[in-house]
Amino acid sequence: MKEKKYLKWYQKMAYGSGDAAANCGYALISSFMMLYLTNSVGLNSAIIGTLMMVSRIFDGVTDIIFGTLIDHTKSKLGKARPWMLYGQIGVSLCLFLVFCIPDVSEGMQYAYFFVFYTAFNAIFFTMNNIAYATLSALITRNSEERVQLGALRSIFALAMTMFVMTATTGLVENFGGGAKGWRAVAFIFAVLGLAINTVSCLMVKELSDDETAVDSKDNKPKDDVKFTEALKLLLKNKYYIIMVGLYLLVYSANSIAQGSGIYMAKYYFGNDSLLGIITLVKMVPMVLAMVITPLLVKIFKSIQKVSLFGYILAIISGCVQIFAASQMNIGLFLVATAITGIAISPFSGSTNALLAETADYTRRTQKAHVEGMVFSCSSIGVKLGGGIGSAIVGILLEIGRFDGMAAVQAGSAIQMIFFMYAILPVIINVGITILLKCLKVEKANEQWDLDHKQEANV
Repeated sequence: MKEKKYLKWYQKMAYGSGDAAANCGYALISSFMMLYLTNSVGLNSAIIGTLMMVSRIFDGVTDIIFGTLIDHTKSKLGKARPWMLYGQIGVSLCLFLVFCIPDVSEGMQYAYFFVFYTAFNAIFFTMNNIAYATLSALITRNSEERVQLGALRSIFALAMTMFVMTATTGLVENFGGGAKGWRAVAFIFAVLGLAINTVSCLMVKELSDDETAVDSKDNKPKDDVKFTEALKLLLKNKYYIIMVGLYLLVYSANSIAQGSGIYMAKYYFGNDSLLGIITLVKMVPMVLAMVITPLLVKIFKSIQKVSLFGYILAIISGCVQIFAASQMNIGLFLVATAITGIAISPFSGSTNALLAETADYTRRTQKAHVEGMVFSCSSIGVKLGGGIGSAIVGILLEIGRFDGMAAVQAGSAIQMIFFMYAILPVIINVGITILLKCLKVEKANEQWDLDHKQEANV
C-alpha cells in the first residue's frame, strides 16, 4: 500500500532550513572558538579544551530533561515547535556573548567563557536542537518523507557550515580583525540564525494525535510515559544505544576535523586560505550526494546498508588523505577529501530517519511514545561528541607544544596537527563502521510488522 503524503515541497524545504540556523552557531563555535581564544584572547588551549569537555557533561543531563519535557508538552504550536522557536533566542544571545570575552583577569576570562559556552550548549542549543530533531517524527509518518527531510536537513547544514568556514576569517578581517572582528561576525550569525529558525518553525505543522495514531485504539501506545519509565524503555532498545554511540563518534570526528582544520591549513600546509578550498572540495560533493541519498535508500531498501558501504569507502579515502598530506600532494589530498565527503553523506543525510525508526521500534515493542527522549540522542551526540572532539583538539595542541602567540610553531606541534586532522578521523571511522554493521533497526521493524500481521491472520 502506498504511504500517505503529509508535506508540501515548501514545508520540506522550510524544515531543512532549520539546520542552517543551527549551524550559524554550531559551525562558528566548532571551527573557530579555539582559534579566537588562543590567538585573539591568548588563553591556554588545554584549559579551554578541558572546560569544553566539562561543559558538555551538563548536556547529558539536560538533553534527557528536555526530551522528556517535549514528550509531555501540549500547546497550540504542538509538542516540539515551542521549544524550537523560543530556544533559538537564547542560542543567538549566547553565541554573541561567547565571542565577547572581556578584558579582565585570565581566571575571570575562563569563567566567563565557561558560563556562556555552557548556557549555549547545555540549555538553549539543547532545547532548540532536540525539538528540531523530534519535529521530523511529528510532522510526517511517511518513511520516504522522513528520509527526504533528513537529506534536506543535512544539505542546509552543510551549506551553512561551508559558508561559515569559507567566509568567517575574511569577514573578521573586514570588520577590523582581532576581538572586534570576531564580535561583529558573531553578531551577524546570531541574527541570521534567529531569522532562519523562526521561518523554519512556523512553516510546518505538527500532526494531531489522530493523524499520528497507527495502532488500533485497543492497543494504542501510551503518550504520558514518566521519565524513569521512558529511560528504562530506551535502555531496552539496543538500537537507541547504538545510535548514541554513532552520534558520539561521528560528532567527535567532525569536531576534531573542524577544530583542527584551520591549524592544518595555516601551520601544516602554510596557507590559511586553503581551509576554504578544503571545505568546498569536501562539502560540495557532500551536498550533491545528499540529493541522491533518498534514491540510493530506495534502491537498496536500507539506510543502514548504504551508510555502511559509505563509511568503508571513507576509511579507504581517509588513508589516501594521510598519504597525500604526508607527501604535501595537495591535488591528491583534495581528491581524497572529495571522495570522503561523498562517502559519509548517506549516513549524515539519514540520521533523522534512523532515529525515527528507532523511536518506532520502541513504540512497536514497548507500546509507548518516547520520541522526544529518543531524539535527545541527536543532541547528546552533537554536543557531547563535539565537546569531546574540542577537548581532544585543545589537549593535543598543548601536548604538541602549540603556542598561539608564536610566529613559528615547534615541529612537535606541526606533527600533532597532522595526526589530529588526517589520522585520528580515520581511526574513529573504523569504530563508526563497526556500529553501523550492528544497526539493523529497519529490518527489525519490518520483521515485527510481518510477525504481527501473521499473528493477526491466525
